[in-house]
Amino acid sequence: MTSTNGTNGDAGKMPVKTREVSNAHQDSTVWNDVKLRPDDIIISTYAKSGTTWTQQIVSQLLHQGDPTVAAGALSPWVELRIVPRPVMLGMLEAQTHRRFLKTHLPLDAMVWDPKVKYIFIARDGRDMIWSLHHHFRSATPAFYAFFENEVHDGPTMQRPSENPRDLFVQLVEDDTRISISWPFWSHIRSWWEARHQPNLLLVHFNDLKADLEGNMRRIAKFLEIPDMPEDKFQAAVEHSSFAWMKEHAEMSAPPQAEVAWENGAQDFINKGTNSRWKDVLSQEDNKRYLDKAREELGEECANWLQNGGTNYY
Repeated sequence: MTSTNGTNGDAGKMPVKTREVSNAHQDSTVWNDVKLRPDDIIISTYAKSGTTWTQQIVSQLLHQGDPTVAAGALSPWVELRIVPRPVMLGMLEAQTHRRFLKTHLPLDAMVWDPKVKYIFIARDGRDMIWSLHHHFRSATPAFYAFFENEVHDGPTMQRPSENPRDLFVQLVEDDTRISISWPFWSHIRSWWEARHQPNLLLVHFNDLKADLEGNMRRIAKFLEIPDMPEDKFQAAVEHSSFAWMKEHAEMSAPPQAEVAWENGAQDFINKGTNSRWKDVLSQEDNKRYLDKAREELGEECANWLQNGGTNYY
């Protein structure tokens, strides 16, 4: 991606949208018609990398720990193909609170506005694959029916096999073959290359697990959210814990979860754990993955994707 600032720290060279994405899930062209507001927040991830968690965090920070606020309903996936464009645009325009919008687009297919705050969340590709596998294995026939008649440029969506390692092999050998998602490596690379932009914050799944409160303070500072009373902030932290989200899954999951997954929102908010691949992947599998990550992302980004940390940018 040549439109971002690469690794040279040149924050003055803003990202530029250079292409559109059309696949079973996404139609990036809808973003061209979104009337962005200066206080908008855009939460971006590759799938199953902490999206819902970050939506809950941002929602709780904006609404001062209010447990009755349903982040899943307030924060739509803007380019989701199955929602008619006029419906999505009308819903966004009607929102009067500070908006926090979700995208799974790579940065070179995303509209960039220097006045808007962007948060990109990443997760080790192996952890992502195991979560992705559960997500699509537990999806109902109704879920797949949503996408049957959609016209797009990508592969036809297919339910994955029982073994998540099959998806892992596709990730390592050719990530364009993963019919239930979209290319992974170029996606991570596109956002990493823009990490020096002053209105972009990079967050890692591992860091949220290691220090939720500290990272929520970091996110609140980046979003310029006014200081709130400490008791309300602590309530926001509690309501952003995975245990609370699992117990109140219907508040965090999108509204269609009840018909799209076998156990509804409880399937959508699954485990929130890492390293489920350790008992499945061989030493050689892991070497292939780590070598692929370094080849695609470079040493620095590959290390961040694997481990997290805030000292890379």
